[in-house]
Amino acid sequence: MLALLGTVVFVIIPSQMELATSFSFSDNWLEYPDHVGNPEYGCNCSSILQGDLRSLEQAQLLAITKDVRKKVLRSDDYYINATQNCRTFQSSRKYLMFSPSQEEEDFPLAYSIVVHHKIENFERLLRAIYAPQNIYCVSVDRKSATSFLEAVMSIASCFPNVFMVSRTVDVVYAAWPRVQADLNCMADLYNASTTWRYFLNLCGQDFPLKTNLEMVRSLKTLKGANTMETEQMVEGKRWRVRSAHHIVNGEIQATGKIKQPPPFNLPILAGNAYIVVSRGYVHSILYDEDVQRLAAWAQDTYSPDEFFWATVQRMPNVPGSSPPDAKYDLTDVNALARMVKWVWHEGTLYPPCHGHHVRAICVYGLGDLQWLLGRHHFFANKFDLDSDPFALHCLEWYLRRKTLADMHSAF
Repeated sequence: MLALLGTVVFVIIPSQMELATSFSFSDNWLEYPDHVGNPEYGCNCSSILQGDLRSLEQAQLLAITKDVRKKVLRSDDYYINATQNCRTFQSSRKYLMFSPSQEEEDFPLAYSIVVHHKIENFERLLRAIYAPQNIYCVSVDRKSATSFLEAVMSIASCFPNVFMVSRTVDVVYAAWPRVQADLNCMADLYNASTTWRYFLNLCGQDFPLKTNLEMVRSLKTLKGANTMETEQMVEGKRWRVRSAHHIVNGEIQATGKIKQPPPFNLPILAGNAYIVVSRGYVHSILYDEDVQRLAAWAQDTYSPDEFFWATVQRMPNVPGSSPPDAKYDLTDVNALARMVKWVWHEGTLYPPCHGHHVRAICVYGLGDLQWLLGRHHFFANKFDLDSDPFALHCLEWYLRRKTLADMHSAF
């Protein structure tokens, strides 16, 4: 059953839906409701995920009505108030406060989540990936609104395995602080628990495409290897690591100076900000002297998150790494970490975006879900409740039903 997910989508998704709805759940209170009175009522996720165009069109029209948007979108104050009673919050928001399987219990994961706005995007992401055996570090950009910070802290306080990072940073787009935010969470996670097996880093507009069980089973097959984009850097991007940059008034700017070559003639590889790596890789990031030299050298480069992790992945002696030879290059399409639709690849590598674009990245709409659920990636970026609340709702609906179905099939 699990091995079939990721083949032909229009065949598999209906069968998964039939499986998920065939059980008479004794714990149906954990399902996400689709009945009258629920804000998402009228959005037929089952039909949409089977490719029914009429249901898709009806949901798209419903999503833009003021009444639905008012009911669906929750504010910072909502979460600050709702978390005054944590047990009620966990129950009303339908968090899974138990491990669905022993297999998952025995294979805990560690997450870094870097956020700066859109509180409900964050909370629904946390709910989708939450499991009591995992551990979660949350880093809020120092520039964020006070109410947003308070809301995130309130949510985190309701879970013993969710905590705020010990050192916050002022995140700057395309600059070193974006890497530093994850590094700080890495250090906190590494010191907080000795049991987790893999580290995954997220931002607030990510969302999973797989259940926790599916991710665990995929990670087991890696046998300690890491998975991320890491390939030869094209000449048109080499200015990023050849020219020195600094931060001025919250923005990264070129200094006009040429940088020294990287330490010990290290080949710099291209990648992206999102990774899935073993505990051993994280140990190297934090304590390996050669990695520390690379980090020091990279701090005045442009967009270091798009080469730092990828370069470390090709360094000798890093656990789970691969050699720097081009034969070991891995693209973002083939890595497990993240599915991102870039506008210039639409129509060739993947179908057109059904939402809209921000910085050439597709912000997914409902029409993207059927295709997305056929990918092998763990997560997709970007989702935005403000632009399409039903895209997240149907993805949540599908994953929760699949989690419960898999849980019951184990008995």
